[in-house]
Amino acid sequence: MRDLLWEYLRACRDHPDVRTVLFRGEGRAFSAGADISEFGTAPGLIEARRARHERDVWGLMLGLDLPLVVRMHGFCFGAGLELPLCCDVRVAAEGTRFGLPEVSLGYIPSAGGTQTLPRTIPPGAAADLILTGEPIGTAEALRWGLISAAVTEERLDAAVEVAVEHALEAPEATMTTRRRMVA
Repeated sequence: MRDLLWEYLRACRDHPDVRTVLFRGEGRAFSAGADISEFGTAPGLIEARRARHERDVWGLMLGLDLPLVVRMHGFCFGAGLELPLCCDVRVAAEGTRFGLPEVSLGYIPSAGGTQTLPRTIPPGAAADLILTGEPIGTAEALRWGLISAAVTEERLDAAVEVAVEHALEAPEATMTTRRRMVA
């Protein structure tokens, strides 16, 4: 999936008609994160780091001159939260759960969450999420600024449409502002 994200994001970056990128999940969750059965299966540490360096999905996302919107529902755990943290607008269905459970598995969040989460929500709240691995719900996520809006599942698509429209109203101003925020 990481390789596909890399290819699709590069295609969005290089195609002159693409004006925004929308991420959404299928089924009962946006994303429950990486498949932990794959952890430690790279041929070696150097190979794993080289692959991440050569196909830095998160860096590519942060460097895009396109507004990034994410539609979240169900579970947003691990990389399933770290990807949205690289987005400009995060809209979630009520009842969505957000977490970085890696510490409870003996790992650290490895897709930028230790950096992007404290830049997004209050540092103490970020530390609690990162260090305990305990998930939070939409009310807390909205209060902390982790998500832009929380709506019913039935209104989720309409709310995302509004978010995309806002992102496209003044694209040059939006992207200038975005570049200054991630720099």
